[in-house]
Amino acid sequence: MDLTPLLFAIAFLFNFRAALKLLIDWKGMLTTIGFVKEAYGSLDRLPTEAALEDDERAPTFLHLVPAYQEPELAGTLAVLFASRYPHGRLHVVVVTKEEEERAPHPAMGVATAELVRRFRAELPPYAQKMLWHLALPGPGRKAEQLNWALRPEALREILGESFDPSRVFVGVSDADSLPDPNVYRWIAGEELCGRGSLAYQGLTLSLANFARLNVRGRISAIQQSSIFIRVSIARLINEFKRVRFIERLCARVPALAPVLRPAFDLFFRRSQICLGHNQFVRLDCLQSLGGFPTTGVTEDSTLGYELGARGILIRPIPMLELTDLPETPEKIVRQNARWYKGVLDDVGPLWRIWRRAPTAYNLAQLCRHVGNKVVEWPIAAGVYPVVGFLGWHLAYVYRDRFWLFVFSLAFPSVALGLTIWVGGIVTQELIEELAPYLPRPVDLRRKTFRDKFWGIFRSQTYWLLATRGAWRVLWALARKGCYEPAKTDRIGR
Repeated sequence: MDLTPLLFAIAFLFNFRAALKLLIDWKGMLTTIGFVKEAYGSLDRLPTEAALEDDERAPTFLHLVPAYQEPELAGTLAVLFASRYPHGRLHVVVVTKEEEERAPHPAMGVATAELVRRFRAELPPYAQKMLWHLALPGPGRKAEQLNWALRPEALREILGESFDPSRVFVGVSDADSLPDPNVYRWIAGEELCGRGSLAYQGLTLSLANFARLNVRGRISAIQQSSIFIRVSIARLINEFKRVRFIERLCARVPALAPVLRPAFDLFFRRSQICLGHNQFVRLDCLQSLGGFPTTGVTEDSTLGYELGARGILIRPIPMLELTDLPETPEKIVRQNARWYKGVLDDVGPLWRIWRRAPTAYNLAQLCRHVGNKVVEWPIAAGVYPVVGFLGWHLAYVYRDRFWLFVFSLAFPSVALGLTIWVGGIVTQELIEELAPYLPRPVDLRRKTFRDKFWGIFRSQTYWLLATRGAWRVLWALARKGCYEPAKTDRIGR
């Protein structure tokens, strides 16, 4: 039996998909960059702090910072308190764990809770009233810490007895987050002019510690940041446009709506992405979901799926946030292992969402998650190069058949060229365009020819480390039946 036609079909489809995905990624980055530039070019149109102080419609922000063994937490708190928003409508809540207070990390000397107390003591009296500290009494991950701050008694203590959940937005930052000080005013502006939403997600770049990273680390930081630019925010921008278009079309031609809407949901809609930081959800919406999901290690992705299943569109925020990249290859692997474990954990909730509401969109969410994340994550870094070489081998096999030779040669060559161009060159250049808007100056330039040359070809470094993270989880599950991901270590550099 001659398998050559089958191999040709496989090589053609995979290389075509790789090339198409890279082109979509390129378009996604351009979309996000334009979105950010436009917003920062019109900052002067945002409502002023004085105007928001006098406007009773301005939202209140409950900004949560879950923290455990975080020696540099003060940096995040300083940025949050530098925001240009009325003091009476901003409450920053740090949620630590009692177990850390009982046994602080030896390298820190003191618990994170003590760092919060020291930071508060240095604030002026009016700002001290804005900072709250809670401690989770028992075990729990990030989601449990966040939900501890959302207990009715905690909300009443922080917001007062008569607060309105529909006027309160719950923000989330990690202990390494450096958000833009204008983010609250931007959301308030959207709410006051009638473009508000129940949920918002901002753009995050893993560049906060860029100056401390070696060459491999800097390349990895650029690549990880590109995920949020070309996928996370670009998807939210495009999703909002697509949904609004279909809604208008269905309103104009109601007879087509029963067919058009399910087809759109199944084939063209995309799952919404929450990142777990630079993220804001209205309190009443969050309460209707039962708080932050606790079914897996990545509550952010599960939250995005739950919001999408309820028809809630997440509005993208153009304001930038900086976070750290783990500073060693091993820590990058561990971080990606944690994320991939979250991917596996999300299969169960997605299945339950679909069983609860068997819509085309929920089926699409489940199928795309399994295909694009569960399956593709561990194998993509190995499969695509192999399929590329397969295409070139088939070009040799079909050397006497012109068109088959051309297709066999062209598609892996185009896919490889786009990998180098988009991943190694365009990504670097476009992220450099964001440098003037970062909350803190970061020099992103590749200054020497050596850096530029090797940077192009080492752009796959990060993806190989991410693949290792996924396989670490799968290997542990195969051997032990379980995998408990480690927290990102920010004590040892």
